[in-house]
Amino acid sequence: MPMNEREPVTEPAAKVSAAATQNSATPVANAASGPALALNAVSCWYGGFRAVRDVPLSIPRNKVTALIGPSGCGKSTLIRTLNRMHEVIPGARVEGQLLMDGEDVYGPDVDPVRVRRQVGMVFQRPNPFPTMSIKDNVLSGYKLNNSKMSKTEAEELTEKALVGANLWNEVKDRLDKPGSGLSGGQQQRLCIARAIAVEPDVILMDEPTSALDPISTAAIEDLAVELKEKFTVVIVTHNMQQASRISDMTAFFNIAGTGMPGKLIEYDKTEKIFSNPGQQQTEDYVSGRFG
Repeated sequence: MPMNEREPVTEPAAKVSAAATQNSATPVANAASGPALALNAVSCWYGGFRAVRDVPLSIPRNKVTALIGPSGCGKSTLIRTLNRMHEVIPGARVEGQLLMDGEDVYGPDVDPVRVRRQVGMVFQRPNPFPTMSIKDNVLSGYKLNNSKMSKTEAEELTEKALVGANLWNEVKDRLDKPGSGLSGGQQQRLCIARAIAVEPDVILMDEPTSALDPISTAAIEDLAVELKEKFTVVIVTHNMQQASRISDMTAFFNIAGTGMPGKLIEYDKTEKIFSNPGQQQTEDYVSGRFG
């Protein structure tokens, strides 16, 4: 084992509550009633460096799950494994098992394009296609995954996605204008509309408000809570107040030191994590003693 991934043998295992594990990985026959995503000993590698080590995590359906922890603990790396974005980096790979509806996402016969259609992604900075119109931005993912659609179908899908992203009333009269002309907060909601247009099961958000002003941040937070009515939402955030406001479940990650892999320290209902955590590391982090 390389020196940079050796860990003290006395380090405790992650504390995962009964509430967090009651929907753990289930047989395919019970997939619909089980978790949206179930991770079993998932490790993420960049070449010979293990960035995240042996994560067990059961992400419930139609809830907001927040991933928190200091910089470098592997939160963004882990969230990208959930829709196989991690593997597009040369030398990157994933070990362990990641189940979605009872199927191993990294199985040999699983098409990564289908996975990314089922698990949408919203990145840290708004990234609409700058030369495309607002309407074409919304439809871009759908058109990549499907053949043809009528003009009426395109108009209906555009409106549905923009309504779902709480953006329709602000842009309905300028759908043919470039998406780059919107404000930062509007662009991020446009990216969310693009993600939900393909009707995924899960939406991943990697620090979606870090580049936004407080008003735009509040709009994205409200939207994340609304989205869980139809989707499962997983969000990475450094904002403790944000995690406590919008998430139902919270997973805290940490590293033992520089060059060490990130590990899941504790996973529980958000109220418990922020009011009465079971691990001292968690209490120190959420109280602001480090991180």
